[in-house]
Amino acid sequence: MSNTSAAPLVGVIMGSDSDFSVMADAVQVLREFGIPHEVEVVSAHRTPDKMVSYSREAAARGLRVIIAGAGGAAHLPGMVASMTTLPVVGVPVPLAKLDGLDSLLSIVQMPGGIPVATVSIGGAKNAGLLAARILGASDPVIAQRLAEYAQQLTDIVETKNAALQARIASE
Repeated sequence: MSNTSAAPLVGVIMGSDSDFSVMADAVQVLREFGIPHEVEVVSAHRTPDKMVSYSREAAARGLRVIIAGAGGAAHLPGMVASMTTLPVVGVPVPLAKLDGLDSLLSIVQMPGGIPVATVSIGGAKNAGLLAARILGASDPVIAQRLAEYAQQLTDIVETKNAALQARIASE
């Protein structure tokens, strides 16, 4: 499912539609930056053939980055990374048991030669930003949007600091 009219540059995949409650943050970042993307359920365990074809065909279809969210055993990011040369960003999705620590450990402990950039548990927003930075390394428009985003963060911190200083001064 493509979310923009342009050919997608980022694939956002997850093992189950229930993971979208976390992965929506990555999609929101991509939307804010105007980055064409697609969103799919691709399960390493329930749809292995789809996972293989998705991974192997992604670059030829024009994808430049894959964000893969998974919970529990969390094999999806690593398995996808083993079948593509594209950068894969893994998002550990927290489940009811173990609060996502199992997912984090599964994703971050990839064997040598199969890299997966891994963000924090539930850190899909940062996964979206990392995908934007990867694309921004060769796209000046995205790089400019990232610079503006960084300036907004700086401005927010300064505003909060000024409010804190005013509150402290009045105590």
